[in-house]
Amino acid sequence: MPCTLDQSFVTKGSWKPDLFKDKVVFITGGSGTICRVQAEAMILLGCRAALVGRDDKKLIETSNELCDLVNDSERCLPIPNVDVREYNDLENAVHLTLKKFGRIDYVIAGAAGNFICDFMNLSPNAFKSVVSIDLLGSFNTVKAATPALIKSKGSILFVSATFHYYGVPFQGPVGAAKAGIDALSNNLAVELAPLGIRSNCIAPGAIDDTEGFKRLSKPELKESVKEMIPLQRLGTKKDIAESTVFIFSPAANYINGHTLVVDGGMWHTGTLFTKEMYPHEIVKSAKTAIAKL
Repeated sequence: MPCTLDQSFVTKGSWKPDLFKDKVVFITGGSGTICRVQAEAMILLGCRAALVGRDDKKLIETSNELCDLVNDSERCLPIPNVDVREYNDLENAVHLTLKKFGRIDYVIAGAAGNFICDFMNLSPNAFKSVVSIDLLGSFNTVKAATPALIKSKGSILFVSATFHYYGVPFQGPVGAAKAGIDALSNNLAVELAPLGIRSNCIAPGAIDDTEGFKRLSKPELKESVKEMIPLQRLGTKKDIAESTVFIFSPAANYINGHTLVVDGGMWHTGTLFTKEMYPHEIVKSAKTAIAKL
């Protein structure tokens, strides 16, 4: 897929060129729609990037496109066939990154899984799958990278969400997982800060043209979603990229243990699940599940 950002992000943007020169970012979920654009922003500002993921073809293609973005074939390292649920996979990915680039300054724990399902029809394995990818995967990522971050006095950014700020129907597994991620980030902000490492979260809202938004919404409901957002528009991947750059930049050097919500204020007004699907869809799904008992 074509890059979202281009050189105008540097020449016409808020950030100075080479802001992250000689730095390295390690990103899980690196070929996903949100994490990919986070990588684009970091690379455009001078960073080198290790992209970690499961799909080798997609990851290598993404890496090549990001290198082309800055005309530097050595700027990006694809590390495919990595399952974030397996600690050894992450440990090996960190080793490959250090072998290639010699350091890790920033970590984005972005690998995630999600789907729409009510509690009555949710299987234990389905719940375990989301929590394992999102929460355990985030832990494994940071655990493997921490020795390198101690050396660089680096920074961690978890990709969270807002689904656990209140009861959101059909989103129990991801709400539980992201609540755990927020708690983990806060814990690390306290435990790792004396070692020179900052830990924060970013919580995207409804971001247009992303895998998550396509999976959790319907095209015909896009206008309804906009109406629920105080800023009256969907978020963009660039919005997330800008916020990511800020958190990693020297401007945020005293920000630690914080969750930066980037959703236009939507979490204050509710979600489409509540507006369009509650309670009738919950009742219908529950009846179906009960009938199977």
